[in-house]
Amino acid sequence: MAGRYDPLTRNAIRGGRTAVPDPTPPAGQGPGAARATGPAPGTGPAQADTPGTPRTRTWTPPGPVDLGLTLGPLRRGPGDPTFRATAGAVWRASRTPCGPATLRVMLDGAEVTATAWGPGAGWILDGLPELLGSADDPASFVPRHRLLHASHRRRPGLRLTRTGLVLESLIPTVLEQKVTADEAYRSWRRLVRQYGEPAPGPSPDSTGRGGTGLYVMPDPRTWTLIPSWDWHKAGVDAKRSATIVRAARLAARLEEAAAMDLPEAAARLEAIPGIGPWTSAETLQRSNGAADAVTTGDLHLPGIVGYALAGDRDADDAAMLELLAPYAGQRHRAARLILLAGAAPPRRAPRMPRSDIGRL
Repeated sequence: MAGRYDPLTRNAIRGGRTAVPDPTPPAGQGPGAARATGPAPGTGPAQADTPGTPRTRTWTPPGPVDLGLTLGPLRRGPGDPTFRATAGAVWRASRTPCGPATLRVMLDGAEVTATAWGPGAGWILDGLPELLGSADDPASFVPRHRLLHASHRRRPGLRLTRTGLVLESLIPTVLEQKVTADEAYRSWRRLVRQYGEPAPGPSPDSTGRGGTGLYVMPDPRTWTLIPSWDWHKAGVDAKRSATIVRAARLAARLEEAAAMDLPEAAARLEAIPGIGPWTSAETLQRSNGAADAVTTGDLHLPGIVGYALAGDRDADDAAMLELLAPYAGQRHRAARLILLAGAAPPRRAPRMPRSDIGRL
């Protein structure tokens, strides 16, 4: 979690809340507008998969859902080419088992309206409830600290997302190993824009306006074919790039982890050299919606949890796990609520320096 916490805003940069502006009158079709044109929302993904034709689905969640809190952890920095938050909507571009897809999610009162484009539209709409936390059980979380009680009460719309896509979360997490968030986000942007493909969606009009402006991340084979000099230009060292290549070569086996219980899924990921407990936890929190996948081996998190719950800014992983023991089964949710509460210890050292090996 290096470089991922901003004490000036008292909020988590990642794992916090992505701002979703209030809806405005429609002005076009792409992420710059509140709504895209297309068929009226139906009760499910029933339209045909005609290229360029959107499929729609409406869904009523069993409880309140905050799009910014629920989907925010999927954004890899403010310039993530696969994620966009616009007036009243969140847009995502994903590579599903059925092909690329673009998803736009809007909240209208208690009802969610989703529109999807591309070959993977049906797959991504089928997974809409779990993406918005239908498999999550926030009612089972029982706060045992005053700070957690307050943070939990202030955020009734927090749900833990489950994408069902392992590689989509694993690769950007590997890029974040042992570097600042800004460095990792820059690497992700460059590689996705250079080797990914424009996301399906509304086509630009004659003026060039419209379209999604999003990109779908490269497929597994493309990740394995990126030359060493482009990894270097993107600021990715040989150790991280080799880990990504190994993971991409075993993509099919890794994707099976999305249907596994947490211990088995973590073991599947950590069998690959270069993937440890930190990387597997950060991945499974998103791909599996794992409420108990607490992040260990992090630079900042133990100190933040220790300071928030016990006034111990020097807490290590063992101390953090002891403090979170009462929340067994919900330790990731507890840690996330602590981050959202902004209870970080004051800094007593400069930030980690930024670097760019691509300039060497």
